[in-house]
Amino acid sequence: MDASAIIREFVTLFVVIDPIGSVPVFLFATKYVPRALHRRFAIRAVLVATMVLLGFLFFGQFVLEAMGLRLGSFQIAGGIVLFLFAMTMIFGEAKPQREIEEAERDHLEGAVFPLAIPSIASPGAMLGVVVLTDNHQNSLLDQMVTAGALLVVLAITLGLLLAATRVHRYIGNTGANIISRVMGMLLAAVAVDAILGGLDMMGIASVVGGAGEMLSGGN
Repeated sequence: MDASAIIREFVTLFVVIDPIGSVPVFLFATKYVPRALHRRFAIRAVLVATMVLLGFLFFGQFVLEAMGLRLGSFQIAGGIVLFLFAMTMIFGEAKPQREIEEAERDHLEGAVFPLAIPSIASPGAMLGVVVLTDNHQNSLLDQMVTAGALLVVLAITLGLLLAATRVHRYIGNTGANIISRVMGMLLAAVAVDAILGGLDMMGIASVVGGAGEMLSGGN
């Protein structure tokens, strides 16, 4: 694998993982988590996402093929989950005191969902690593290079999340609420795009588009 291919894979992974886009999700998920635990929260989220993405990198294609699942159907399902989470970011109301207390007791649960999955290890990221490491075409060395690029992107993600805790001190919960709702809209758009991409991969979008053209032509 030459340098240009490595750079292309790094850029692809950076785009599908979107470290910058995970920052507002982190602020949303840690809203009721003690600030002293934000660092552990970020590290745990990135570690979980790393294990998930490395698992998909090496075994994802085999698992999907063994279950008879197409990449398109997996992307559609992931896009739906991502869209539902985006709705909670947009329309989520302030938590009552009871829920706040529960969140503080189980303060690290949010590191797994929604931060590690589906924000960092998003459906697009899982699909991306499967496509980049085609087990039928790429050698083990090529897959290791892709894994290295993946780890670099995840390290950048961790750095941004750790910096987000300092940013949160200045913007406060009000600023975090505003950011989470704005980014929720963007996340919803990403989810819809993932669903449409999955439909296109399965040939459904082209069939619907062709039917629409036939109907409009008939009129």
